[in-house]
Amino acid sequence: MKTSELVTVATFPSIAQAQVAQGVLDEMGIESLIRSDNAGGMYPALDAAVLLVRSEDLEAGRQALSRGIEGNGGD
Repeated sequence: MKTSELVTVATFPSIAQAQVAQGVLDEMGIESLIRSDNAGGMYPALDAAVLLVRSEDLEAGRQALSRGIEGNGGD
């Protein structure tokens, strides 16, 4: 099995927002990983999160997030 490089598809101000975006990617069949470090909860203001995908899924991930965000605006 080939190992893929993980790259940032998007950055979010909170883990919750990253989880919503991760759900959009999941629906499209794109595996992703959220990376965040708030020092074990000691610094909740550092709650920013990075959403990572395989390098070969980067463009599809960007397109899926773009459509997903636009599609949720009218709900």
